[in-house]
Amino acid sequence: MTPVTPAPSPLAVRDLSGPLTLTGRLLTASNASFVAELGRAGTDVAEAPEAHGDVVQVVYKPVRGERELWDFPTGTLANREVAAYRVSAVAGFDCVPFTDLVDGPLGPGSAQVWVDADSADDLVDVVAPDLVPDGWFPVMYGEDERADIVVVAHAPDQRLRRLAVFDALINNADRKAGHLLPVDGRLFGCDHGISFHTDPKLRTLVWGWAGEELTADEEALVRRALTAADDLAPLLADDEIQALVDRGAELLAVGLPTPRHGGPAVPWPLW
Repeated sequence: MTPVTPAPSPLAVRDLSGPLTLTGRLLTASNASFVAELGRAGTDVAEAPEAHGDVVQVVYKPVRGERELWDFPTGTLANREVAAYRVSAVAGFDCVPFTDLVDGPLGPGSAQVWVDADSADDLVDVVAPDLVPDGWFPVMYGEDERADIVVVAHAPDQRLRRLAVFDALINNADRKAGHLLPVDGRLFGCDHGISFHTDPKLRTLVWGWAGEELTADEEALVRRALTAADDLAPLLADDEIQALVDRGAELLAVGLPTPRHGGPAVPWPLW
């Protein structure tokens, strides 16, 4: 019986060059998204010696499959996915699986290492008001299909807080519960294609720490992230890079943002 080689860590892969083979499609995604396999992908041997050179599963999003948006330039979502990874990696947030630009079977696009995630129910849930777990943060109230009041709430989990800082920095307009990927005690996020806008666009389910000052560790993450700004020039427009720097400065000076007036504070759908 041939032993099964463990999948490489989402952070251990360092190279997505090579031919992609499509193996499936994610039908619930807003933009064309495919599961693909990439052979002979490079990995960091020190982090994942058992996976070096093995086939790696990725989510491949071709530019030609991007849906047009009124507020984001057409054909830029793949670049934003890669920019989010680079900010995460340089700063040490380590909350985005390795992501890079590729030339796949359907043309140029982004590819992100697939994460075989656990359920996020321990992080975000919809419950009756009297069933919100102790310490959890209520985010919004609504009615279910029976017109009963329900609460969307999230856990006071420090992994979520780190992701909240990251989302505020990159101006993530789409932090759904379904974009939370817990695995082996770590928490990753995916789908950062509508980030880095110059206007305030933050839409998230992780509002529990709104208005709080950053910790010393979080300040260090933001400062390191800003050192990546110059390296984002091939991926983002100059004004988008400047907006990232401005948001970083505001995070350091004021702390985590509060929900903005005049626009939705949460994504839709929520999952």
